[in-house]
Parts: sequence; C-alpha cells; structure tokens
Amino acid sequence: MTLSSSEATYPTRQLCEFLANLKLSDVPTPVLDRTKDLYLDWIASAIAGKDAPAIRRLQEFAGAMGPSTGDAEVLVDRRRTSPYFAALINGASSHVVEQDDVHNGSVLHPAAVVFPAVLAAAQAEGRSGADVLLASIAGYEAGIRIGEFMGRSHYRVFHTTGTVGTLAAAAAVAKLFGLDAEGINQALGTAGTQAAGLWEFLRDAADSKQLHTAKAAADGLQSAWLARAGFTGAKRILEGAQGLAAGMSSDANPAALTDGLGTRWATAETSFKYFASCRHTHPAADALAALVRRDGITAEQIAGVTAHVHQGAIDVLGPVVNPTTIHQAKFSMGTVLGLVAVHAHAGLGEFETQALQDARVASFRDKVEMVLDEEINAAYPRQWIGRVTVRTTDGRTLEARVDVPKGDPDNTLSRPELEAKAIQLGAFRHGASEAEMRAIIARTWRLDSEANVRDWLPPAR
Repeated sequence: MTLSSSEATYPTRQLCEFLANLKLSDVPTPVLDRTKDLYLDWIASAIAGKDAPAIRRLQEFAGAMGPSTGDAEVLVDRRRTSPYFAALINGASSHVVEQDDVHNGSVLHPAAVVFPAVLAAAQAEGRSGADVLLASIAGYEAGIRIGEFMGRSHYRVFHTTGTVGTLAAAAAVAKLFGLDAEGINQALGTAGTQAAGLWEFLRDAADSKQLHTAKAAADGLQSAWLARAGFTGAKRILEGAQGLAAGMSSDANPAALTDGLGTRWATAETSFKYFASCRHTHPAADALAALVRRDGITAEQIAGVTAHVHQGAIDVLGPVVNPTTIHQAKFSMGTVLGLVAVHAHAGLGEFETQALQDARVASFRDKVEMVLDEEINAAYPRQWIGRVTVRTTDGRTLEARVDVPKGDPDNTLSRPELEAKAIQLGAFRHGASEAEMRAIIARTWRLDSEANVRDWLPPAR
C-alpha cells in the first residue's frame, strides 16, 4: 500500500492516513499469524488475573458504576457489561501476572491495552474476527511507533503502557469503527490528553500498574467512540508545542511515528514473556539460568551475582529493595534471580509459593547487585542483552551472556509452547479449565474466519 500524505503533512497525520487506509490484505501472512499468537497470549493472561486483589476492587467499582448487563464480556468473572467497563477490567486483569507481551524498542506492553479495547468494542458492534485482527494490528503499529517517538527519557518517569497505551487503544478502536484519517487523528488527540501513568507506585507496592492498563484500554475506547460522534481532540497531540512530547519527553523523535509504514511490521517484533516477572529482569535471568546449567552450580555455591543491565532496568527495578507483595517481587532483580538459582525457574508457581516464603530466595536476593553496563545500555531498547558475573564460594568468577532472551522474535515461543503457556495461565487461580482453554486456542487459530467474537467463556451462572 502507499501513503497519500504529502511532504508537508505532520507525522501524526501521516500515521493516521496509514491506519485509515490499512486493509487486511496489506498484512503479510506471518504478521497475521503472529497477531493470533499475541491474542492467545493476551486472553490467557487476562483470565489469569482472576481473583487478584486489585482486580476484585476494580470489579467492585465497575459493579457500582457500570451496568450489570451488556454485550461485552468480562473474562475474570464471565459476566457481561458495557464495552467501557469490560475494557477496564480486562485491561487490568491481563497485566497482573506479568505474562503479557512486550515490544522492546518502545518498551510497551501492547496486548494489555489494545486487545481489551478492541474485543469489548467488537462484541458490542457485532464485528468479526477479521475485524478484530485488523484493528489490533493498527493499534500495535500505532502504539509501538508512538512509544518509540516518546523516547527513553519518557520511560524514566512514565509507565509507557499507561501513557502511550491510551493512544494505542484509541487507534485500534478507531480502526474497528472504520474512521477515516481525520477521525483517527481526533481519537488520538482525545486519548493523548488523558494519557497518564507514573512509576512511583513501585516504591509502595501500590496497585497503580493495573489501573494504568485498565484506564488506557477503557479511555482509548472512549476516545474512539467520542471521535466517531464528532468530538474533537488536538491534532498535533504528539509533536505539538504543548503536546505529549513537550510535557513528557526530552528526546522525542518525530521520525519514529512514520518509520517504515507499510514495510516494517512492528507487530511481528513483539516479544512473549517466558518468566512471570518484569521484562527488565528477563535478560539477566536467562543468562543466570544458562550459567547454572552450563557450570552445574547450585544456589548455595554462589557467593554473589552482578547483573549487568541497561539504565531502564535500574530506573524501574532499583526502587524495589524489600518486596512485600508477590507483584512487587516481580520487580525485584534479586528475587527473580533467586528463584532461578534456587528453583530453576521464575514462573507463576514459583512466584506464588516461593518468592516471599522461601528463606533461600530471600537470602539469595541479598547477594545480587545491578550495575550499569555501557554496551548493554547502548543497545537498549532495540536489544535487551543479558549478562551476569557470578562469584562462587570457592573463589571462582564465572560469566554468562544472552544476546536474545527467550521470547524475543529471534528466540520466540513456538505455538506448542504458547498453547502450553495458555493452559497454565487458565489453570492459575482456576480461571478456565483445560477444555475451555483448548477451545479458546482452536478458535484463536481460526480467528480470521470467525463471524463474531462473542462468548470466549461460558457465561456465569
């Protein structure tokens, strides 16, 4: 496909024209297949959020403020409500267990904001699986580029999935609604003026991270709905003199908004999570796991670990010194590496039963330090390199390095691995039976031929 925009058109408008003109036939088959993979990974993660305290509180809020019936499905309790509140709950629940996807270059978790908004709107509008796929790809392509546009400085203070995620969800739902470039531009303007999400919550083990994805998905849907109704937003909300970049970034790059439109498919660059923790812990965890396997050492033989990291890891993980909740433990480099060293993995089960309870993990946590590595920092965020130095109790120094962590596109999860992960996520807190998850898996693989996207789980009785 070609862009109709002229040289004089501002970058946000060029992006909007691309999104408005995008057709499913423009999307290469591997990208379409990857979008199905991402959808399965998302819906399983959303189901796994069942009964998390933060999600229960948001469900109570939705019950008090929203309708008790509707066309949109809430995955964690199998009830129906309005699209806005379904997007709110599903957006929150898909980000709880830290198994949802991430795009390296933008440091954005697209699934947790794009799919909840699109699915809720599509169920209300009676749309097809093909419509969901196209809208979701539009949301990924827009959100990832906007995240890259905002730059590394933005991420130091702002949780990009909360801020940029609002615009990603708006772009996706605007595409589902069939808005033209002007309408998509208006939706982005309204979404951008609502974009929010600060990292300070990490210091207090607060629930804000779930609110970030909840509001991003719901407010993105709201922004697209308002744009369809004629409500206007700032057209240059991204690059304008008083737009997002002016207030939230010191290294914004407008060229990123239009980078490779129609030729570079950012959706396919998205990574899956192997460990059930913050993505910034994964490279070092991968490297430590490789070292333990290679050298056959135990946690008790390790006197100290240095994790060589990029600055973003220090910014996000550094505030978590003594984790007091399971979710906060997922942002503790020492805890994650302790689980890998003591239990050989840092998955859902290990976090639930060992992260805070196992004295060996707590002891190991105190052996871990993070240091800024200039090579790794220079490669970030395009590449997330893992490197650890281990000092053993008998005086040896061992090193291991992983250039492509498990889950990245060049070291991705296969479909059998994704299916196994989905079944495990469904079983977590009994969100869905294996039979129900296998039905979801089969339906996802044929999503482009589904006439409607209602009823992914049997309704609550």
